[in-house]
Amino acid sequence: MDFSLAPETEALRLKVRAFVAEHVMPLEDDRSLWDEHENIRDDVLDTVRAKARAAGLWAPQSPKKYGGMALPIMAWAAIYEEAARSIFGPLAFNCMAPDDGNMNMLARVATAEQQERWLKPIVEGKARSAFAMTEPHPGGGSDPGMIRTRAERRGNKWVIYGRKWFITGADGAAHFILIARTSDEPRHGLTAFLHHKDQPGWRILRRIPIMGPEEHGGHCELEYDGLEVGDEDVLMQVGDGLRATQVRLGPARLTHCMRWLGFAKRCVEIAQEYVNRREAFGTKLVDRESIQIKLGDLAHQIQIGRLLTMHAAYKLDHGGRARKEISMAKIQVADTLHNAADVGIQLNGARGYSKDTVLEWIYRYARAARLVDGASEVHKMVLGRALREEGRDFWFWGPGEKA
Repeated sequence: MDFSLAPETEALRLKVRAFVAEHVMPLEDDRSLWDEHENIRDDVLDTVRAKARAAGLWAPQSPKKYGGMALPIMAWAAIYEEAARSIFGPLAFNCMAPDDGNMNMLARVATAEQQERWLKPIVEGKARSAFAMTEPHPGGGSDPGMIRTRAERRGNKWVIYGRKWFITGADGAAHFILIARTSDEPRHGLTAFLHHKDQPGWRILRRIPIMGPEEHGGHCELEYDGLEVGDEDVLMQVGDGLRATQVRLGPARLTHCMRWLGFAKRCVEIAQEYVNRREAFGTKLVDRESIQIKLGDLAHQIQIGRLLTMHAAYKLDHGGRARKEISMAKIQVADTLHNAADVGIQLNGARGYSKDTVLEWIYRYARAARLVDGASEVHKMVLGRALREEGRDFWFWGPGEKA
């Protein structure tokens, strides 16, 4: 396995790095450019996105025919990490959740007609999207088999009833991918549907308050009360909903890791800058062994996360599912992000706890990393089952899956 970047990918990485430094980082410093949910204002985002598009740094995961870059997943890893040096970077390049995962999914499994209607506007930045799967108890969360939202066939339409919650980006999204139950079959009982915000039969009940900061569109609770969807807006085939979730969530979990690594590196950067100039008791903080150990351990953990992430990306690019590799990366990177933010705050003291830096923003954001797209405990269960089933082949090196 060779994780070195192709020359064209390295050139793109450096181009993204320079763009973030010049056009995105300054937006963090002016709080008047932020919205009430501690994210970048829509009008400011539109301006920086136009610059990214003009620079040829737009939608790395999406087809070229719609204006994307159609890059391999290993290239995403390098570029997303650089984009996430700024908390607003991934949004600027149109590679932030949930649109990122939805674009990748639609590019892989939607029909040509569905891509024109549902994918193209998201890639072009003309529409935002949401993935509506998670439900309140006793419905489905990490276990999609518990999904209770139902779609009933009535003539040539599917009529959908149920409730979803913690749907990221729903407030402001125009395009929705909805997972609903169409039968009680264990493996083929779910179906993925596409719907537009203007269709009747559904509503946002509330934007759920969270620790924050929030992604664009928040995390919402939705009610479906007779939404009608035609067969032309069934994604894949009836009964393929579980497979659809797997197609989306695997790469989406990994792209979370790519961005989180960028945020973790930013925490180290802020900490390093401060300890290099801060003096106490006659010496700079950076010269203290305890400080060096903290920063050295963070660098170590970040690099482990980078290698796990790139290994999973390599397997995906070479046709593997990389299920356990993605789980390992997500566990490691989620923990590392939280630790990086915590250490960054500790080394900056009161300055880190204040809003003078983005450390406290990342700290609050990081706590969700061990929950979203499967709690860490669920991913450890995945690894435990894989170890039990595969034995020594758990550590198989090949790009595909061990036969």
